[in-house]
Amino acid sequence: MSTTNTPPQSTLPDGPPADLNHLVRQRWSPRQFLDRAVEPEKMVRLFEAARWAASCFNEQPWRFVVATKNQPQEFARILNLLIEKNQQWAQGAWAVGFTAGKRTFTHNGLPDRFGLYDTGAAGATLAVEATAAGVHVHFMGGFDADHARAEFNIPVDFEIGAAFAIGYIDETTVNPGPRTRKPLAELVFSGDWGKAAQL
Repeated sequence: MSTTNTPPQSTLPDGPPADLNHLVRQRWSPRQFLDRAVEPEKMVRLFEAARWAASCFNEQPWRFVVATKNQPQEFARILNLLIEKNQQWAQGAWAVGFTAGKRTFTHNGLPDRFGLYDTGAAGATLAVEATAAGVHVHFMGGFDADHARAEFNIPVDFEIGAAFAIGYIDETTVNPGPRTRKPLAELVFSGDWGKAAQL
C-alpha cells in the first residue's frame, strides 16, 4: 500500500478507468490532514470553482459556511456540529464548513426541487478543483443539521446539505487502496428501470 497522497492506480481491477480525467481518478476523501495552512489564494480558488457550477435557471442556490484555523472560535463552532467520530479527524483539517441550498427560485418564489442537487454539484466542482490545487476535501453527513441551522441562523428557505473538511493530506496517511464503485449496469438504465443502458 502506498503511504503518499498518490491515489489508487487505475490499472488495479477496481480502480477508476485509465481514460478518465486524471483529476477524477485522483480525487479521494482522506481522514487525516497535515497541520499546514491552505494558502488564501487556494481557498478562494476552490470556492470560485464552486461558484461557476451549473444550476437550474442559474439560481446558484448554494451557500457555504466555512471557518479556517485562523478563526479558532468559528472553527470550533463548526467542528462542534460534527458527530464525535468526525470531530476526531476533522480537527486536523485547515478548514471546516457546511453547505446549504436555497429551496425556492429567487425570480418567482416557486419551489426549487433542484436546490440541494445543484449545491451538491457545486461541492463536487469544488472537490475536483481542490484536487487540481493539491488539496483534499472530505464531505460528510455525520453532523447535526438542526444545530447548524440554529447556531448560524440559517434561513428557513435554505436546506442544510453536507459538512466538509479541507486541507493538505498527511503524508503518513495510508492510502485506502483501490476505490470500488458499482458497475455502470446497476447505475445507468435505458427503457425500463433496472435495464442496463447500452452506451
